[in-house]
Amino acid sequence: MKGHWQLLVLVGLIAALWQTPVVMPLKLLVVFLHELSHAVATMLTGGSVVGMSLDPMQGGSVTSRGGWRFVILSAGYLGSLLIGVGLFLAAVRTRWDRVILGGLGVVLLAVTILYLRSLYAIGFGVVTGVLMIGAARYLRRDVNDLVLRVIGLASMIYVPLDIFSDTIARAHLRSDARMLAEEFAGPTLFWGGAWLLVSLWVIWLCLRLGLGRSSNIAWR
Repeated sequence: MKGHWQLLVLVGLIAALWQTPVVMPLKLLVVFLHELSHAVATMLTGGSVVGMSLDPMQGGSVTSRGGWRFVILSAGYLGSLLIGVGLFLAAVRTRWDRVILGGLGVVLLAVTILYLRSLYAIGFGVVTGVLMIGAARYLRRDVNDLVLRVIGLASMIYVPLDIFSDTIARAHLRSDARMLAEEFAGPTLFWGGAWLLVSLWVIWLCLRLGLGRSSNIAWR
């Protein structure tokens, strides 16, 4: 574990602060990535996005027309997880931290301008996007690396917990899994359970194959 002690510390800190306001911006960012995944899936399957919402209770939605509903509904949890895993592995295995964090900030601002309408959502999108771009421009690469790791780890922690909470523990909620069950086949618990297993498998693959001999940041 010597080569991965920083990862263990970050996971421990995020877990310890999980129910505090400190981690709230990270949770909201993961919700944003969830809704962004729905929007991207909509456009990739021939639909159009009318708008997106994000609220302080960690809720969000996408209003869209057309597209392949099976892919769109499945893309939320799994898409945001893949984005989180991608950001984490990019931080661990590449030196493109500034470019990636700055690019994420640009995407956040673009989506905010194009699709977000509520004052709260716009404020979150603008502030977070500007901070990301500012960090990419003015802070050291190592700091950008740490920010990407934190975002990626937060997504890897949040997504399976949210899947369990929204689709299994509270299967009565009108979640993505509930809508998938209503529009296609099978119970909500089936889709929620399938997504949970896939998410845990993806996280395992990320940690098993992506970390290498050492994932620690070599601070300079």
